[in-house]
Amino acid sequence: MKKVILIGFIPLALLGACNKIGSKNGVDSGSYKIYGKLNNQSSGKVYLSELGEKQFVTRDTATVLNDGSFTFEGKVTEPSVYRISLTDENMILFMLENKEIQVEADAKDLNKTYAIKGSEEAQLFKELTDKLEKMQASGMQLQKRFTKATESANEDSVKVIQEAYQKIQEGNVKVIKGFIKQHDKTAVAAFATLNLINPETDLAFADSMATLLNKSKPESQYTKALIKRLEPLKTLAIGKAAPDITLPTPDGKTMSLSSLKGKYVLVDFWASWCGPCRQENPNVVRMYHKYKDKGFEIFGVSLDNSRDKWLGAIQKDQLVWPHVSDLKGWESAAAQLYNIQAIPQTVLLDREGKIIARNLRGPELEAKVAELLN
Repeated sequence: MKKVILIGFIPLALLGACNKIGSKNGVDSGSYKIYGKLNNQSSGKVYLSELGEKQFVTRDTATVLNDGSFTFEGKVTEPSVYRISLTDENMILFMLENKEIQVEADAKDLNKTYAIKGSEEAQLFKELTDKLEKMQASGMQLQKRFTKATESANEDSVKVIQEAYQKIQEGNVKVIKGFIKQHDKTAVAAFATLNLINPETDLAFADSMATLLNKSKPESQYTKALIKRLEPLKTLAIGKAAPDITLPTPDGKTMSLSSLKGKYVLVDFWASWCGPCRQENPNVVRMYHKYKDKGFEIFGVSLDNSRDKWLGAIQKDQLVWPHVSDLKGWESAAAQLYNIQAIPQTVLLDREGKIIARNLRGPELEAKVAELLN
């Protein structure tokens, strides 16, 4: 994949009661001071790192004292996502702002035991991640059931699970939107809109939040990133006519997406070198054979550079639908036209070539196709 996503839908188990950690002196409103307490830890180092575009960048290191306490002090230009960690796996994610902040956790598992106070942004971030943790747990259970049902070819169970999954997803989005609207003047709301709202299916909501946040948090990196992200999507919004794609086929001829009008079409951006794409292919093949005679088609757009690898993957994975590629990788004309930043990615079109949905996969995709064709 082209980009490494570090924040969207991260599993975070951040549980524990808020406990006061002693009385502290005041701190300058233009700086932060973190008072930490680690239970079951009386030595070693603890690290404060900022979440950058692709990875965490260590900003400070503190020594854990005999009583498990540690402190960090400094300044941030704006509320931003940071982590406190003992190792890359044992960490706490939180929103850091220039406040006096108290943190307490069990060193054996920071994620599941931490409590935080002293900062509204940090406490809101914890509230948000607690919600995401519950959502992920229920989603993983359904995914296991879906995989088992598809492997056993139990169509009735698959349908029931798809419907349940769809309802859960709709409920999850509703909860996240409600949280964002309730706290629409915070950096956490900007972060959540950027990372947890799919602008390809909720462009109107994301755009309305971008307008509000541009007034309340115009200097936030998350507000700026959200506005930048939405700009190219406005021409690819739900209900818009899909831009036409005309590229070479495996036999050297050319084919246009518009030639498939009259059918529901899934435009599938993928590549032979994309592991998640190849892992998803068996499910897509099964779904294709199930619905291809009911007015459903797939238009595969490969971001390959190698013709041999492209054709080899088509043959090996038995992808028997139409395929095109200009073999220019990420510089593909189609990828530029559709603002493709990561794969796999899909665009679902109606019979007139208008966009119905974007980036659906797995149970959610099949549920939508079933709804359209049945």
